[in-house]
Amino acid sequence: MGAGGSGQPQPRCGADLLSQRARALRPSLTLGIAARAKQLKAEGRDICSLSAGEPDFDTPAFIRQAATAALEAGHTRYGPAAGEPALRDAIAAKLSLENGVPTSREQVVVTNGGKQALYNLFQVLLDPGDTVLLPAPYWLSYPEIARLAGASVTLLPCEASRGFRLDADQLERAITPATKLLVLNSPSNPTGIVLSRRELEAVAAVLRRHPHVAVVCDEIYEFLLAPGHQHHSLAAVAPDLAGRVFTVNGFAKGWAMTGWRIGWLTGAEPVMAAAAALQSQSTSNVCSFAQYGAVAALEGSRDCVRAMAGEFNHRRALLSAGLQAIPGVALPTPEGAFYAFPDVSAYGLDSMTLCERLIDEVGLAVVPGVAFGDDRCIRLSCAAAPPTIEDGLARLGRFLASL
Repeated sequence: MGAGGSGQPQPRCGADLLSQRARALRPSLTLGIAARAKQLKAEGRDICSLSAGEPDFDTPAFIRQAATAALEAGHTRYGPAAGEPALRDAIAAKLSLENGVPTSREQVVVTNGGKQALYNLFQVLLDPGDTVLLPAPYWLSYPEIARLAGASVTLLPCEASRGFRLDADQLERAITPATKLLVLNSPSNPTGIVLSRRELEAVAAVLRRHPHVAVVCDEIYEFLLAPGHQHHSLAAVAPDLAGRVFTVNGFAKGWAMTGWRIGWLTGAEPVMAAAAALQSQSTSNVCSFAQYGAVAALEGSRDCVRAMAGEFNHRRALLSAGLQAIPGVALPTPEGAFYAFPDVSAYGLDSMTLCERLIDEVGLAVVPGVAFGDDRCIRLSCAAAPPTIEDGLARLGRFLASL
């Protein structure tokens, strides 16, 4: 009997209206922790945050000026869903000349950040029943975006004890007839590993034996490389696979343009046409005048990128050395990006408990490794000034010594 004895079904409201897809969706833990750290700081707590994956530099002035000029010139109206032709041409030229991947404008879609590039691609490639292969540790949004497309995820565990490297034999054993897509991220968030040319050649050899498997390469940290390491694009290493290699990149990390929300997706023209059609029915074009700032970024001097990358190298080395000096912490030295992903399992706490206690007891905000598929680790960012990194290391060492 319903309320009031009417026997009528009660109206659905609030959470009862949510789809199964929405019920299964988990919010970004990294954004949540960063927000909590900011809130505690605003409340007067002494907080040191090494959680954010965001450069602490300003966007270079010449990029800001180009966007301002475009705004004043009237570039304030709807634009092509796939992006301004000038920006698509600049991205195509960059990939062709710098990455060794011949690319035309028709193979480029400009997106609202790299995250939308991934979302669009997964939506147009994946069906229910398809499987995505995901090396773990992984950036936390990959599995969520795959599941939103109806696909399942198979993890390929890459242990800290072997440097978080992906083994080609392991990859081959995981491929089934349902496998549709492999995700590669180099330089990696959260581990900082950089895939060598030899490793990419080994992956390409596996893919040649399984022509039903495509691969998406997330290259958002392309310019952030430790000395002695080089970035390679899979589509350049294995040009025969270019028809099923898709690349995601953007301006957030290399040019400190996180809030601009400009990324790009490249690959086979029919897939890009589908991705652009999807975007036309969702967000439409990326902010028109901001795209002209992105054109300036690609066509202007890279001195700003090199300067920021050099500073991140200094900070990464500082963070890595400090972590490796703490007893019981095991850290494969990161080779790029701006993170360290140490194994702290020797202290007997799961990563969520450890991170909650760190912020509550010593005011240090870092991200639990469980969010990235490895509960033995935590992620620390060096996208902070050296004194902040040193403060964070001191707090972490003091807390771990107390256990």
